[in-house]
Amino acid sequence: MNSMPPIADLDLRRASLCQLLHWLATGRVQPRALADVYQQAIERLDPELHAYVDQRSGLLQDQADLADRRRRDGVIGRLDGIPLAVKDNFDIAGWPTRVGLPGRGKPVQEDAHVVARLRASGALLVGKTNMDEGALGATTDNPHFGATHNPHRHGYTAGGSSGGAAAAVAAGLAVAAVGSDSLGSIRIPASYCGLYALKPTHGEISARGLVPAARRLDAVGLLARSADDLTVLLQVLAGYDADDARSRRRRVAFALPDWEPGNLRAGLLPDLAGVGVQPEVIEVFESALAKLSHALGDRRTVDFADWDFARTRRAGLLLMEAEMLGTFAADLANTERPVSDRFRQMLGYAGRKSAADYAVADRVLDAATLKMRRLFSQVDVLVMPTTPQGAFPLDGPVPDSQADLTSFASLAGCPAVSLPMGTLPDGMPVGLQLVGARGSDLRLLELAAVCAATLDADPAYPVLA
Repeated sequence: MNSMPPIADLDLRRASLCQLLHWLATGRVQPRALADVYQQAIERLDPELHAYVDQRSGLLQDQADLADRRRRDGVIGRLDGIPLAVKDNFDIAGWPTRVGLPGRGKPVQEDAHVVARLRASGALLVGKTNMDEGALGATTDNPHFGATHNPHRHGYTAGGSSGGAAAAVAAGLAVAAVGSDSLGSIRIPASYCGLYALKPTHGEISARGLVPAARRLDAVGLLARSADDLTVLLQVLAGYDADDARSRRRRVAFALPDWEPGNLRAGLLPDLAGVGVQPEVIEVFESALAKLSHALGDRRTVDFADWDFARTRRAGLLLMEAEMLGTFAADLANTERPVSDRFRQMLGYAGRKSAADYAVADRVLDAATLKMRRLFSQVDVLVMPTTPQGAFPLDGPVPDSQADLTSFASLAGCPAVSLPMGTLPDGMPVGLQLVGARGSDLRLLELAAVCAATLDADPAYPVLA
């Protein structure tokens, strides 16, 4: 019998995924007890936070009881007993996949590929998290299911479109979460909520069972409270899926995490203000760079004069809007439970464009690939803020530029990591983004862990006690 003292509930909600795996392995905590702690926190805090749109305590407890039994029998999965959240654009068998839309209440029959992998690993599915309508937005202020509030400050956005997932992890209502990222939808909320996020190399994790935004851009994204947690999740979820047309048999092999930090060639943008980054974000970014003199020792300014961040982000958005016209045709035609005027207008914009307009936007992806190849022949990693601004009030204006800095990695199919880099003058967190060549996911995660240890900028999780 384990004679160690019990672990406080707050410490269980504060712990990283890796720490919890250790405590579960040593018997310091059991899956059912851990699930109960998270369930109680959800019932107490989520009515105000509104991270979840579908959360079933009985099912969570049933899963935890099975995990208890597996641990007694000695046959467990990699994530056995870990409570994880799933964004509500992934299919979970027996649950509706609403995608933030009002007319989708029918349960689906099969799990998404990543959900099946999570189940096979023994993870506990806590619930489905709130998101922007149709994943078309970056605020998670949903007109049908309500707004998710930033755990750091009520009334402020958690970002989007994976804002509910980010809020749940930051607030200690899930250990980690799976979301989606097409132009920045996992990294933007990570920046606003003070979390770690990974958008993997495109196609590295199967997107089968994810309601598409734009299949050439869609990536399964991961949210956690440490870089090491992201590595564990990537190892569980990555791999070839013959039933996903975008999945590849690791066409670009994972590069081993063997960078020497002192010799790492770090690329920096020449003029952050010129691409719309707010002065207070630049100040935090420059302070972070000063602390990372060893980890990012060989710094080189890279030429992005040929890359218009706002224009290319808009091209990616047109690809999303155009594809959504087909994906959400039934929702647009539903007069009993109609979509919002905003959503209809955004898709209507794509409907007024020509096939030639779409082709021009599509060529931006080829331009991004070529830009990526040239860039990473000169440097090993591109370093910049994750977002041009910090979180803003839900009742205020929404900046158009939220995805300007995240869209490059999406358009180029590159991996990108966001990690906390510091706090803005208003007390809100903001993220540092590392972008690497295709296949450099593990290297980026290793570098993120090195940078995180130096910066020591993680908020005190859980943000809501």
